Amino acid sequence: MNEEKKKENHIKLIIFVVIIITILVLNHIFGWSKYIGNINNLKMLDDMVDNNLPAALAIYAGLTIVGCVVLALPGITFAIVAGLLFGPVLGTIACSVATTIGAMLAFIAGRFFLKDSIKPAAMKNKYLKKWLFDESGNNEIFILMITRLVPLFPYNLQNFAYGVTDIKFTIYSVCSLLFMLPGTAIYTVGTAGLADKENRILYIGIAVVLAVVVLAMGAFLKKRYVQPEESENEHEE
Repeated sequence: MNEEKKKENHIKLIIFVVIIITILVLNHIFGWSKYIGNINNLKMLDDMVDNNLPAALAIYAGLTIVGCVVLALPGITFAIVAGLLFGPVLGTIACSVATTIGAMLAFIAGRFFLKDSIKPAAMKNKYLKKWLFDESGNNEIFILMITRLVPLFPYNLQNFAYGVTDIKFTIYSVCSLLFMLPGTAIYTVGTAGLADKENRILYIGIAVVLAVVVLAMGAFLKKRYVQPEESENEHEE
């Protein structure tokens, strides 16, 4: 039974790798990421916002999920688009919901395809075991807060990586939404300010305040909790 389980895990890992390679090859051939990432190609949504807002939101969400998760485009691009199309409030909500759904889908894929094969190897690292596989579950929310506020490693990889851990799906989803919200708001509100002459100072001011708060919090968390681990590792070596 154990051998069958190992074989199943290897098959899942191979399928995942084949899917990723296939997407990368097709993206290289057809240039999907360049097309979706080009803001000028999304102008059709601008006309749709006034005529059919629900449809515009649905199309935006679909493009964001595919662009951020499948094609690994930076989420900043879609935060800027959301700010231009939907304004500071609705834009922030639309971008946050879309990126969170994408993060949830990537988490599910990571848990199904990667967990059983990657987790044993990851647990051999004492730091990963301490922070990501803590049986008490005390570190889960804290780690999500740090990695969402402080860019320790790419957002796209984070989503798949968390699927390998034992973090509950509900905790991951809710915390990702909450902790990504400030960063999303910085770009959507700031972009809306650049596009809105009447409220430019107000929106840009709000974006600047949010940026200062997020940067300060991120710097504090990184200095307080990340660097000591690195120093300890260097000392042991």
